[in-house]
Amino acid sequence: MKEYTLIACVSVAAIVILDRASGIRLLARGEYYLFLLVITGFKLLVNGYLTGSGIVLYNPRFYLGIRLGSIPLEDFLFGFSMITLSILTWEYLQKERT
Repeated sequence: MKEYTLIACVSVAAIVILDRASGIRLLARGEYYLFLLVITGFKLLVNGYLTGSGIVLYNPRFYLGIRLGSIPLEDFLFGFSMITLSILTWEYLQKERT
């Protein structure tokens, strides 16, 4: 079973649902995608080095095997979820303070 793929997809779905349920609508903002683009650039550098140099290895049984450069697709999905959850949490706490 492709556990890493499943968990990455579930995390993306959970973030989309959380964004809508919280009313923050982060995924509807253009500035968010600009930020995501910048973060993706750094991800390509750092994660690309780690996965391309063999420091981080993945067992093919647990992911689809689709790579963007040397980075598994699931890493982009998981990264999207972590970054977006952090921003959603920040925005939610800011909203609660006011």
